[in-house]
Amino acid sequence: MYRFLLTPRWLGGTALAVAAVAVCVWLGSWQLGRFEDKVSSHQEISRSVTAAGAARPLGELLGEGSPQVTTDTVGRAVTVSGTFDQEHQLVVPNRVLDGKQGYYVLTPLRTDDGRTVAVVRGWAPGTPAAEASAAAAPAGEVTVTGRLQAGETSGSGGAVAGGLPAGQLGTINQAALVNKLSYDGWYDGWVAADTVPAGLTAVPTVQPQGGNGLSLRAFQNLGYTLEWFVFGGFVVFMWFRLARREAEAEQDRALGLDPVLE
Repeated sequence: MYRFLLTPRWLGGTALAVAAVAVCVWLGSWQLGRFEDKVSSHQEISRSVTAAGAARPLGELLGEGSPQVTTDTVGRAVTVSGTFDQEHQLVVPNRVLDGKQGYYVLTPLRTDDGRTVAVVRGWAPGTPAAEASAAAAPAGEVTVTGRLQAGETSGSGGAVAGGLPAGQLGTINQAALVNKLSYDGWYDGWVAADTVPAGLTAVPTVQPQGGNGLSLRAFQNLGYTLEWFVFGGFVVFMWFRLARREAEAEQDRALGLDPVLE
């Protein structure tokens, strides 16, 4: 009854169905692997944020071999020494902490190795005052202990249509800082100080924008995984259904039940 499966038409159709199922399984497995990679990235970031460990010099974490902030270094406790550039203190508006709107106070720290690091010295509620003069940075050589943060993206909330007033910064990253202040070199990312002046609140470790592994795109990968597996199952279902219909037709013909055409 199933000898028709050996005909060229059915052999070609079966080969095509097998190929389609294989492609669906491969694409579904690939999407599942991408989702698992993002979950793993999220777990690594969470572990590094939770267990900052003993403070290490910033130059050791961001040395010549690894100058960029990564999932292994974000949230790590660091120390950095240098002199605050009091004349170029910036405020970063539209930052929410504990459900309240406020701003960061950012002061460039000129380090002993000649590079500059952005130090967020704290968060204050309300609308930023010009130059954040109420939180003036200390003069002279200082040592800052804090947590290393990844550079922000344009979706961090600080960008304002038409630009920002002088003394304000929309996003904390190298490109934005270079546009504001033309120093010889910047460390990647920024440092959230643990000890803050009166009137400010310490900024908690911020997950990298779009890099925590469990964004909407991660769950889109999971949805695509399900879709591809469903497509593969549908191909198998249709093959069996067509084969069964053909077998029933073969059985009817063998019993002489073919419709008579006039």
